[in-house]
Formats: sequence, C-alpha cells, structure tokens
Amino acid sequence: MERIEFRTVRQAFGEGTVLPAVVPHLSGVPLTDLLRKVELPFARRQGSPGLAGSYHGLLEDAVRWPAKHYLGEPVLSASEGDTVLLGCGCGEWSCWPFSALVTVDEDTVTWSGYRHGFRDWDYRELRDFTFDRAQYEAAVRATAR
Repeated sequence: MERIEFRTVRQAFGEGTVLPAVVPHLSGVPLTDLLRKVELPFARRQGSPGLAGSYHGLLEDAVRWPAKHYLGEPVLSASEGDTVLLGCGCGEWSCWPFSALVTVDEDTVTWSGYRHGFRDWDYRELRDFTFDRAQYEAAVRATAR
C-alpha cells in the first residue's frame, strides 16, 4: 500500500500571488511529478511538453478537513462521481483539473479512473493507488487549518 500525505505548500498562482495549496504526495513524491512522467508523451505529441504535470494544489478551504472531499464526498468534481485532486496554476481548479474516483472501503481507500478535464490522455500507466484507510484519514485530518 502507498503512504499518502496532503501537504500544504506555498505556490505561485496567476500573476505570482503566492498562496497555500493542498498537494497530494504519494510515498513522499508529489502527485504532479508522477503525472509529469505519464503525461509527457501525450504533451510532446501535441507540441506542448510543458503541459505535462503542470498542475497546482487546490486552494479551496472547502477541501480541507473537516470536509470529506478526499474521502469520497467531493466538493470539487470535474464529472459526476470523481474527485478533483489537482487544479490549474491560475487558481481556478476547473481550468486544468486532474481527477480520480475515490473509493472508500472499510480498511482501504483507492484512487482509480483518472482523467484530465480537457485532454483525452491515457492514464493506464498510472496504476490504481490503494492506501490504508486509517493512515489516509489521518493525512486528510492534517489538512485542517
């Protein structure tokens, strides 16, 4: 099983405004880095390699604990049933959303069914991630302000 953290990091949005944003890290690796590797072949084919992994964390306080956004009750959703995990560098998550289906079971939480809101990129290389539910919930609770 993977270990997850939802780190609050300071990121530059829009015209350089630096704000705290929630970025998932899987076993210490930012989700953006994992996506960059998977998306790079598609972005290159489109002539824009810089698009690969070009996400920012989520600004919305609504995704922080006690919200259950990351626990299968999404506050931000690009299509019915999915959970937005990362958004756009402009600060508006819906400009460049990356989402997954978040399935919460008795002992585990699983991410699957990945998609980009505006690109028809293939995420099969990005395997499903399964987390220990207790560790995952502790990570979500750590997002509280």
